[in-house]
Amino acid sequence: MKELIKYLIDNLYLDFQGEITLEQVRGFLREDDGRDARQLLSKLIEEKGVDDMLITLADCLKEHIQSGVNEKVVREQLSLYSES
Repeated sequence: MKELIKYLIDNLYLDFQGEITLEQVRGFLREDDGRDARQLLSKLIEEKGVDDMLITLADCLKEHIQSGVNEKVVREQLSLYSES
């Protein structure tokens, strides 16, 4: 069982349902004047969209499936992404 579970977790595919645009992200961050929000928005504008962020975020969150994907983990991963 352990090997099967390890295989399944290692090959789990994480994706986001629905579409999200750069304009929607701007809307979500409009009221947030924090450094993280500004830095993330700046990176997304530089990259001309959110596709790379979503792919990177999904890959990074996969590492946290066993311990839990929660708001804190997502925030940390978005912060790391925007600093990269």
